[in-house]
Parts: sequence; structure tokens; C-alpha cells
Amino acid sequence: MIKSKSDYVYYLEQDKKALNIKGDLKDCLTHDIWHFQKALRKLEYYKNTSTNIFTKSYSLYLQLKLRKSGRKLGFSIPANVFGPGLSIAHAGTIVVNNNARVGANCRIHVCVNIGASASDGSKAPGIGDNSYIAPGAKIYGDIILGDNVAIGANAVVNKSFPSNLTIAGQPAKIISEKGPIDFRGITGGNVATNAS
Repeated sequence: MIKSKSDYVYYLEQDKKALNIKGDLKDCLTHDIWHFQKALRKLEYYKNTSTNIFTKSYSLYLQLKLRKSGRKLGFSIPANVFGPGLSIAHAGTIVVNNNARVGANCRIHVCVNIGASASDGSKAPGIGDNSYIAPGAKIYGDIILGDNVAIGANAVVNKSFPSNLTIAGQPAKIISEKGPIDFRGITGGNVATNAS
């Protein structure tokens, strides 16, 4: 969670690296997902460090701006859910519950839903570091997924899994004892920057 200016800068650097942003004019003008993620991190910074009426008001303004940008891209992603190194692969529907927590270096694709338990809306998934969430995955309930977990396309995940796995299916089950950073040919060892 961003709690200081140095955290804010670190999160931006890691997100930029995860998205493979070069910082050239093309990226500055055309990379809508990068603009969304910058706005998300700015909101998190102000929301978590606001101490006076001006910064609290600015935080509200940033929240409204992020919501508008999110609607354009199809994202419903609240502040303070994702750790540094977030890589949103494409514009398209992504819905994430406020109470979900996702660690560093998450690569997430379209049509993903990370939702709460049907019986208790405050209980949402916790996902570790170095996760890869393929298109169409549905992850919900009071569950924990460990570090280095790849979730297959259209998987329905409603129970906890340990670290260093690939899971897929409906309901999800273990299909490999290797996670995304173990598949060198797919991710090159860095889930956030090279997985697709």
C-alpha cells in the first residue's frame, strides 16, 4: 500500500516496468492503460496520505476522474487492491471487489472478476505476488491464493491454493506444479513484463 511519496514513486516505476512503458511520446499520448494506472496510483497516494481538507477534496476529485477513465476502458478497479508491478494487459471488462488484495507483479487480462463471497460481501480473495490471471477468470470468496500462481482462462476459483502452481478449470484444480515465473518460455522469468 502506498503510504509515502517514495512508495508512490516506487509503485509507478514498477507499473511502468510491468507495462513495458518506454516513456516516449507515443506512450505518453496513446497508452490509455498507463494513464489509468498512473491515476490509480495517484489516487492511492492522496487517499492514504491526506491530512487536510484540500488533499481530501483532491482525493475525491481523483476518485471521480479514475471512475470516468475506468468506465471508458471497462475497468472497475478500486484503490489499494494491487501491489506494485500491476500490468493490465488490455482494455476490457475487469471487475475487482474493494476488499480483494493482490500482491506485487500481477498480470491481469480482460473479462476477469475478483469478487466477494455470496454470503459476506466483505470477504474477498487474497492473491500473492507474481500472479498471472488469464482472460475470463472468476475468482471469488474468502480464499487465499499463494505466490507464483497462474490462473487459466475462464477458470472458476472458489477455494484456496498454495504457491507455485497453475490452476484451471470450472471449478479450478491444479494442472501444473509450476507457476508463471517457472515457465521461462512464456514469461522469461518476469511475470509482469512478458506474460501475455
